[in-house]
Amino acid sequence: MSTRGDLLSELPEEARNRRFDELQRRLADVWSEMRLNHPDESVVVIPSVTLDRAVSASGSLTQAYEERYLFMLMLLRQPRLRMIYVTSTPVAPEIIEYYLSLLPGVIPSHARARLSLVAVNDLSERSLSEKLLDRPRLLRRIAALIPNPKRCHLVPYNSTELERDLALGLGVPMFGADPRLAPLGSKTGCRRLFAEVGVPHPLGAEDLRRLDEVADAVLGMRAARPSMQGVIVKLNEGVSGAGNALVRLDGLPVPGAADERAAVLARLGDMELESKETPREVYLAKLEEGAGIVEERITGTDLRSPSVQLRVLPNREVELLSTHDQLLGGASGQSYLGCTFPASPEYAAIISEQAARVGDRLAELGALGRFAVDFVVVRDDAGSWSSYAIELNLRRGGTTHPFLTLQFLTDGRYHPDSGLFLTPRGREKHLVATDHLESDVLRGLAPADLFDIVARHGLLFDQSLQAGVVFHMISCLTEHGRVGLTAVGDTPADAWERYVAAERILLEEARLALQEQPLPG
Repeated sequence: MSTRGDLLSELPEEARNRRFDELQRRLADVWSEMRLNHPDESVVVIPSVTLDRAVSASGSLTQAYEERYLFMLMLLRQPRLRMIYVTSTPVAPEIIEYYLSLLPGVIPSHARARLSLVAVNDLSERSLSEKLLDRPRLLRRIAALIPNPKRCHLVPYNSTELERDLALGLGVPMFGADPRLAPLGSKTGCRRLFAEVGVPHPLGAEDLRRLDEVADAVLGMRAARPSMQGVIVKLNEGVSGAGNALVRLDGLPVPGAADERAAVLARLGDMELESKETPREVYLAKLEEGAGIVEERITGTDLRSPSVQLRVLPNREVELLSTHDQLLGGASGQSYLGCTFPASPEYAAIISEQAARVGDRLAELGALGRFAVDFVVVRDDAGSWSSYAIELNLRRGGTTHPFLTLQFLTDGRYHPDSGLFLTPRGREKHLVATDHLESDVLRGLAPADLFDIVARHGLLFDQSLQAGVVFHMISCLTEHGRVGLTAVGDTPADAWERYVAAERILLEEARLALQEQPLPG
């Protein structure tokens, strides 16, 4: 029988962290035993989007984000691996069948027998991790599905104290950053880390909570760079650009003028929020509560937004996994919509070297798991590229699932020296991906309709060609008119053509689905 000190709910933070450290020390052994065909190897996937958002997402959209990581089912290519995949509500059987049909060289029914799907049956807006921690009996049921905790690890989307507590409750280590390192991934923390390792980043100031503090910072920045035309205010915990606000500075009094501060405050009062769903008073309250930064808005005639993905392994080795060019949109072009892979070779080596410096420092500090460094790069008149690091994501992100989908389907690898992704046969691969194929007409389709369209128009991933289309976030199609997709081709143009064709076909079919039919006679 458990004693009082064994109850998670009664353990203070210090004791939880101590137990978590002990648990994490097992991860090196778990990692070394992976892919050795042990009959009792397993992985628990809990894709909880535990992020601080100014406006909460609906429960159904949260479910779709949890299903975005169903590409992890491709790990079931390992013939003895067992997987426990947890979601807020049950995943439709046809969606599971779709993913299992993508597995090369695997009998889908054999893979399905090794997959345990666990649903909380709670469609509230709270994160999946919160829902699980509120249900100890369900956690015990998940733990009972693990054949051997010494050959199992937890894969979260991001790692907060909630995911740490889930690892403790399940008794398995977590492949993710220690939540005590979370400040490094905040906007304030990453600017300070970039400065520490000597990675170029925009002019700015950190740890600001009030508009008057932001105004003072902008005054100092204008004194240092009078030609600056705009700044971006960012919430420390903002995600995918939704916590950003643009402040235009053109036409202000000259730096040092008596009326400069009043003019800057007026511009801050008119700042343009990237998220149109976030009320201004909510945004300012979030700034005061969690702080933020202000930094120069980098501009140029040829400006791009690449990112670099890396991971720190349990042995502290840092792997450079990939580079991407991000596709941005929204009110001022700061919202993440999708990506192309790999990033342009013109600057891939530059940002990779700078991201590696960040990765080495994170490894020294004890970080673990996947992370990404986002950049802005701009080309001058002579054709040279300058790069500026703008964000550190200590979690999986929007570029993770397209890249791993490609990697799991092809067994290929990104080669940092050439900036290319090559299959084992030396075949080059490229992708275009989005989480935001959106249109009201798509609400006329159900997941079964999508799969019918895929079959009739040949929008499947073709294993013989190792090219094609993979859809994700399928469950939000009907309610939100939104779906995600990854298009894979042999060249950048081939990937784009497949992406454009899939988008065109899907929208055309959705419009046809909305056409009324004659009443029965």
